Amino acid sequence: MSENKTKPNDANVMAFLNAVAPERRRVDALRLNEIFREVTGFEPVMWGTSIVGYGSYHYVYKSGREGDFLATGFSPRKTSLTVYIMPGYAEFGDILKRLGKHRTGRSCLYINRLDAVDEDVLRELIAAGLRDLGSRWAVLPR
Repeated sequence: MSENKTKPNDANVMAFLNAVAPERRRVDALRLNEIFREVTGFEPVMWGTSIVGYGSYHYVYKSGREGDFLATGFSPRKTSLTVYIMPGYAEFGDILKRLGKHRTGRSCLYINRLDAVDEDVLRELIAAGLRDLGSRWAVLPR
């Protein structure tokens, strides 16, 4: 079986965030780091070259595939801020309705600008996602 391509590493999170361009995206990324640290209580870790993760979990699927992945996190992509809620957003429709302007993928939430969403609702979503994940797999600080 194939391994996950995205793995935790020792890259400096703050150096990565401080290098994000343009400035508006950098400011939003630094604020997201504060929010995730406060909500999760976890220190950030770089996953791959562009994802900032908070916590991790080990999964084992019925198929036998297993691995480790970030519990939650974000990436300040060029087109939007991408927020990762594992295992996905299917059960959080009520929260998403109150969030503000966003788009979703399976486990990704896309936000163009942080000031377009309600930060308190975003905090609620991150916490709910972490609780949901923790009900399925053990969530670890790293």
